Parts: sequence; C-alpha cells; structure tokens
Amino acid sequence: MKEIDKKTVNVLRALILDITRNANSGHPGGAMSSADMAYIVYKYFLKYNPSNPNWINRDRFVLSAGHESSLLYSLIYLQGFLPLDELKRFRQLDSLTPGHPEYGLTDGVDATTGPLGQGVGMAVGMATAEEILRAKLGNDVINHYTFLLAGDGDLQEPIALGAAELAGHWGLSKLIMLYDKNNAQISGNTSRADSTDVATVFKGFGWNVIEIDGHNHDEIINAIEQAKSQNEKPTIIIGRTVMAKGAATREGDHSTHGSPLPPEEIKVTKEKLGLPGDEFFYVPQDVIDNFRARHEELQNVANEWSKRVNEKIHADENFKKLWEEVSSDFLSDNLETPDFQAGEQIATRSAFGKTLEKFAEQMQTLVGGSADLEPSNSTAAFAKLVGDFSKENRAGRNFAFGVREFPMGAIVNGIALHGGLKPFGATFLVFSDYERHALRLSAMQHLHALHVFTHDSFYVGEDGPTHQPVEHLMSLRLIPNLIVFRPADAKETAAAMKTVCDINNKPSVLALTRQKLPVLENNFNEVLEGVKKGGYAVWQKNDGEPDLIFIATGSEVHLAIETAKTLDEFNSRVVSLVSTEIFEKQSDEYKNSVIPPNVKKRITLEAGVTLGWERYAGDEGITFGLNHYGKSAPYKDLAKDFGFTPENVAKIIREKYSGKN
Repeated sequence: MKEIDKKTVNVLRALILDITRNANSGHPGGAMSSADMAYIVYKYFLKYNPSNPNWINRDRFVLSAGHESSLLYSLIYLQGFLPLDELKRFRQLDSLTPGHPEYGLTDGVDATTGPLGQGVGMAVGMATAEEILRAKLGNDVINHYTFLLAGDGDLQEPIALGAAELAGHWGLSKLIMLYDKNNAQISGNTSRADSTDVATVFKGFGWNVIEIDGHNHDEIINAIEQAKSQNEKPTIIIGRTVMAKGAATREGDHSTHGSPLPPEEIKVTKEKLGLPGDEFFYVPQDVIDNFRARHEELQNVANEWSKRVNEKIHADENFKKLWEEVSSDFLSDNLETPDFQAGEQIATRSAFGKTLEKFAEQMQTLVGGSADLEPSNSTAAFAKLVGDFSKENRAGRNFAFGVREFPMGAIVNGIALHGGLKPFGATFLVFSDYERHALRLSAMQHLHALHVFTHDSFYVGEDGPTHQPVEHLMSLRLIPNLIVFRPADAKETAAAMKTVCDINNKPSVLALTRQKLPVLENNFNEVLEGVKKGGYAVWQKNDGEPDLIFIATGSEVHLAIETAKTLDEFNSRVVSLVSTEIFEKQSDEYKNSVIPPNVKKRITLEAGVTLGWERYAGDEGITFGLNHYGKSAPYKDLAKDFGFTPENVAKIIREKYSGKN
C-alpha cells in the first residue's frame, strides 16, 4: 500500500467523522468500512471528464448503500465537483449534500439511492444501456464501466437478487459490484438475520466472484483488474471489511452504522490515523494533488473522444442521425401513428402494441420489455421486430424481464439514468404494487421513462379479485411527478404515447384495458390536442353549455356516452379526463371551459375507488366507482353485477337530480 493512498483513505475516514458529527446525523460506520474500495475505484480506475460530470462515456458509480453518502460526497469533493463548504452543510436545508444521494442535485451523483437494493437494479440498467449503445454507436464512442458499491442490507433486499439474476443472464461484463461485507447492520451483526453464502449464490447467477480483504489496496486493485480483463460475466468483488474501520475503540461496532461518533472518539481516532486531532475537515494539499493526478490524462481522453465523435458525425450521415437521437430529447412531432378507424373494436392494450411497433420503426432508441406478459401486454410484436437483448444480440431492444416487476422498474430507471435510450417496462396494473418503490424513485429523479400497466380494472374478468386492480389508479396518482394516463380508446392511446415522448422530465404511466373498446369518431388531431391538455369534451348531446357533465376515464368514457344518450332530459357532456396531472396544469380558463364551475350536476365514472374524485364531482355531484374487491366471472357479468351499465348509471342520476334545475 502506497503511503499517499493510506494517508488519503485516512483523510477520507476523518472527513466522514467530521461530516456526520457536524450534522449530528448520518451513518459513519459503513462509510468508513467501504472507504478503501471506493477510494481505489475513484483514484485508479474511474473514467470521467474533470470538466463535465455528465459526459455520456464516463464510468458510472452507483452507491447502492446510499446511507454511506458522506463517503461519496468526500470523493466527489476530491474530484473537484463539490466545494468543501457543502461537506459542512451535510443534511442541512437546501445543501448539495442531502442525507442520501440525489440525482440531478449534486454533480457526480449518478443515481438517487437509499432505499436498499434499488441501486443494484439501476446499475444493471446502466450497464444494459451501455451494451446497447456500444453495439449501435461503436466501441470507439461508448465504452465504459458501471461500478456499484453495495452493502449487506442491499443484498438482503430481494430486488437486488432479481436484478443480479438478469445481469448474469445477460452477461453484463462491464458491471462491477464491490460488496462491502462488514457483517454489521442497524440491529446488530448480520448473523442474526442472514447466513447466505453470497459467493455461491452469485456464481449460480452467472457472475464472476472474487473474494478479498476489502482493506488491502493491492488485493482491491488486482480484483478490479481481473474483473476488467474478462468480457463474459459481471463481477462481484466480495470485500471482507470491518465496520467503522480505523476508529480508535469502536471498530466492528454495529452501533456506528447510524450514529455519529462522540467528539472524544473522533479526536483519538484522528490521532490514531496520524492526523491532527483538533483540526476539522482537514484535507492537506498533497492529498488533493494525489487524488487529481490523473485529471490531465482524463481530460485528454475526453477531448480525444469529442474529436472522434465529431469526425464520425461529419463522415457518416446515418451515425449523425442516430447520434442526434441519442444525445437529445426525442420529440414526437414527426412520429407517425397507426390509423385507427371509428367504430373499430380494439382494446387499448392492443392499440398500445400497434403504436409501440410503429414507434419502434421510427425510433432506434426505444427499448423495453414485459415482465413475462408479452402476449397480455401486447409487446410481442415489438419483441419480434427489434429482437431480444441477450449475450448474443447486444443490439436487441426487447427485454425478457421474466416475473420480476420490481427489478424491471429499477432497471428501466437505470437505463433512463444512463441516457441515450427511451425505456419502458410493462406488466399488469395490479402488479404495480410490486414495482411501486421503483416508480417512486423514477418520479423523484424526473426520469423520461414509461411504465405500462394493462388489465386495468375488474374487466380482467375470470382471473378474479387477485388480478383486478381497484385502488391502484388513484394510488398511482398520489405519486408526485408521475403522469398517469388512462386513455379511452385507440386514438387516445396513440395520442398519449405521443405526449409521453414530449415529457422529458417526468415518468409516465399508461393504464390500458384488456377488453375491446370502440374507437371514437373524433378526429385524431383533436384527440391529440385534448390528450396533451389532460382532458377534453369528447362528446356532447347538443351545442351550448351542458347541464350535466360526465367526467370519466378509460373504458368508463364509453359507459358515460352510452348513459348520456339515454338521458333525454339533459344536455349532457362527456369529458375524457385522460390525465388529471396534466389537466390540473392547464389554465383556469381552459379547465372551466371543459368543466364549467356553474354546472353542479356532475358524475365521475372510473372502475376503481372513488376516493379523490370528490374534487371533480363537487358538493352536489356523484362519484361512481368500485369501493370493494372484484369477483371471478366473465367481465360482462361483472359489469352488470357491479352496476356498470347505462341503465343503472342513468337510474342513479335520475334519482339524484330528478326535479332539480
């Protein structure tokens, strides 16, 4: 071990102690145990652009153990992307150093982490994106590694194992996981809850497994070099470490996981490490100079890369077109959609599949797949068109995720985080619960990702209540920054997909039907304009202001129209509220033109819970939905049993409003 490396790691450990003590909050123990492995990655291996932290061909570093953020911030500071003063503002209001790393807030942070295990999934997504882009753009344009630092808690979360299975199956050889095995967690030693032989498990997943002393720099370097020397498997480097390594009297103490060390322990620890005991945030210049010694070389590599890409852009028109799609937001203006004929009977899931296939022919960066539901999610044609991504086909754009909804969501997030591709993942709406925390992180990171959920109501039918979503639509609408679309027919589905292409700072959800629905008569351009505003009047009995408004989504728009046609005593308007999130962003003038505030006779219709629809029904309105679980039966029988018929809805309206002006 070089003396300067030893000194730098000691400085890192002292910084971790000062950062957490100064904030009176944080997790020093794990950060101290991981310091050697993380330092070696950053000092000797990580490829980045010192003048551009967002360079697309940089190596990624995902801190799945996000509670060790004080370590990551210290490394980013040594890189030059974060001022020292921000280390002193750790966990404080509006600082660049929040308690867990946040993508988009702090330069050098490649993913928002903290919920354990998800960093593994996102790193798998990043490594997947790298493989696809390298196959399409060339090894001279995209060629980098994804490093991942995980702890015991990460590998106890099943999502990490599901994602790791796929990484091994896909042979993601440029993914390197550093597993800090310090055998301690919040509640005590890991032996209280875990006796897994991780090495055997990962060998079974198809990973290259290396076991080392996680504090021995030579062993760390040799392990990473070994990982980079092979091109068939992802690598896990299991580093045996000591919790709170370097602490004067608290080494191995699990209680250091989540609490700053006492001032007297910090002072003695610094002295033990050969540092001034009474100096805080001590970083000598030789440590900074040593850490940044590669900057000139790294900058030259990035500059040569830019020159090479520019030459290819000018020499190859096909490359230029693809590079423009990869490196910029892909807008929908020139995207052609399928031509759906009025009166045609087609499920919105099928309309999605046809539109997806059409878009895939026009977008080389559109990638995604289904959680073992290709026929049901209508992604089979897309898969046939673009081919499966695999060890043998790196240019394939379809992912056979298997029955892994949560890993799928995290991997889709990782692909979006990497940049250059437009990802989607698909499953049943009822299984959005399995994926929910990935959806939350997708929204938190403002990712351009599409999450597709078919079989969106009790109309699933015979599969019964376990597969019939009831609370899910409203539950998804509770997630900030997530845009939920529930289109009423094939035209609205295609329009929603075009709209999704233009939303580059938020993820979107499509909720789609299993059952066939008639295509409405409205002109597609009018539909597109209405969908882009989140809601519009899709049908009205007569001109002028209505005296009864139906506010519906998805399949219930047709129920509303059928019901309205039977109510001769009302000039009814039917509003298709495709996306409440987008609709609420419109001007008051537009919203009031669609749902006039003076029209008090209103009924909301959605085949799900009614909680939340009061804001559209108003004090005098009716909320009609399903506030109980479903049953197993043909969907037409269920619709009659649950009252989702024009006759029953008309009866409810007449009972409520008969004789009222």
